[in-house]
Amino acid sequence: MNGTTGGTEQGDAAVAAGLDSLLAGTVAALRRADARTEALARFDERRAILGIRRGPVMTPLGRVWRLGVLLLDTDAQLHGVGRVTRAIEPGRVTNQNPRAEERRDYRRAAHGRFADGDTVNFDTVELALDPSTLRAQAAAVQAGDRTPLLILRGDTVAVRWNAQPGENAFTPLGPYLAERAELLTAPPP
Repeated sequence: MNGTTGGTEQGDAAVAAGLDSLLAGTVAALRRADARTEALARFDERRAILGIRRGPVMTPLGRVWRLGVLLLDTDAQLHGVGRVTRAIEPGRVTNQNPRAEERRDYRRAAHGRFADGDTVNFDTVELALDPSTLRAQAAAVQAGDRTPLLILRGDTVAVRWNAQPGENAFTPLGPYLAERAELLTAPPP
């Protein structure tokens, strides 16, 4: 995935094929290493029925590997990290701090739906991986947008690894995933 194709159909096909191969290879390596996964879920507030408030629920969507600022699912799709909670006993209501109550609601929604103690990721963003979108996101970054996580520079897909503005905040995706996968499979002592 290096060089400088300018967005031709043939160049875009090569970029897409290289990205598919990179992600599939990373999934295969993580599976072989039996790397720790986390749950991926959708958090849904439920509407009240006859004025009775019903608690929120988390719907399981699959398993992911946490690779820095990215989540990689078992279908080789990338997600941007969103919110996270643990599937643990939610604790008692204290009504002292709205943020603490919000976190308790997340734990309550996850408790019983996932293995006890499991890390549950929700409010994630599935990332577009097509070259035209990645190229448009690179233009947005050059215009000052700090939200894109992936861009296309030439024919190299790059990931935002820090919060700095501009393209200096991006590093090539291949080495980034390799390093993060290595940390996940063989964490430092």
